[in-house]
Amino acid sequence: MQALKNIIRLGVKELWSLYRDPGMMILILYIFTFAIYSSATAKPDTLHMAPIAVVDEDDSRLSQRIVSAFFPPKFETPAKLSINQIDRALDSGHYTFVINIPPNFQRDILAGKKTEIQLNIDATRMSQSFSGNNYIQQIINQEVSEFLQGYRTNEAGQVAIVNRMRFNPNLEGSWFGAIMEIINNVTMLSIMLTGAALIREREHGTIEHLLVMPVTPAEIMIAKIWSMSLVVIVSTFLSLNLVVRGALDVPIEGSTLLFLVGALLHLFATTSMGIFLATIARSMPQFGMLIVLVLLPLQILSGGTTPRESMPEIIQNIMLMAPTTHFVELSQAILYRAAGFDVVWPQFLALFCIGNALFIFSLMRFRKTISQMA
Repeated sequence: MQALKNIIRLGVKELWSLYRDPGMMILILYIFTFAIYSSATAKPDTLHMAPIAVVDEDDSRLSQRIVSAFFPPKFETPAKLSINQIDRALDSGHYTFVINIPPNFQRDILAGKKTEIQLNIDATRMSQSFSGNNYIQQIINQEVSEFLQGYRTNEAGQVAIVNRMRFNPNLEGSWFGAIMEIINNVTMLSIMLTGAALIREREHGTIEHLLVMPVTPAEIMIAKIWSMSLVVIVSTFLSLNLVVRGALDVPIEGSTLLFLVGALLHLFATTSMGIFLATIARSMPQFGMLIVLVLLPLQILSGGTTPRESMPEIIQNIMLMAPTTHFVELSQAILYRAAGFDVVWPQFLALFCIGNALFIFSLMRFRKTISQMA
């Protein structure tokens, strides 16, 4: 009972220390509000109101159909240009894409002749030009195919492929960006807060005060873990409802409660990792450098940025030992696909085991560090 009281009181002390640190409070507010909103709405690989113009030298039913297929929010309403205005429009930077539909385009298509559409791209806008090129080709090919279906009957036995986008019908990049930013911020902030709390006590000299009190290293460590986890989990809940659901209007398909339980298991692992890093670092700048070295592989190789299936098999196997891999899997399954516990229990079990291993390892290192200070 006395140990529980010590853990609660030490945890409350950590919360008051954090409250009196305006820099950390501003950072938490920024990470779970503006950072998530800007990351979701300013994805460089997503087209949004790309300026486009069309030179329609055919002026046929098919060419008009192609022109009308470009509309907001991916493209601006196409402007009409003459062929002599193409170079000037691109040189001035008014348009990223200029499509030139040649004369007799519809007639040649119906006659089965080979014909081409010229697509002029301002390649100085790298992100838009790369993704927009693929979008435009798909749109034109789809419109031509649908147009020809009105003139040619399908052969017997021909299979028509109908695409249905599950979980994100309009392929909105903000849906993916907002959720993944929350997942990454949970990892980053949990490591940062617990490590900074320990280093702050060492720099202020208060760690020596704890050594003369009737508390154990395990109680000190558990107090830091539950207090900082509480801050992160409350911030995550508010951000998920106010920023993601509210400001960004991103639908959450699964159980928020189940996701938060998984986040707690993940926090148990990452906060332990933060304490371990703080025992290695001797100052806050050193701790910041360690965070960079640890966070980059954790976030990039966990499957949140690039699917794990596209990585080398040895990397996939190594990253199974990282808590972020399992947290990303269960978060995407719950929040995107409305998966229940019967689907994500392997990830819960993996997080529980990894968290216990990291806690024991960090506690051993923490005890050794304190014994050297005594």
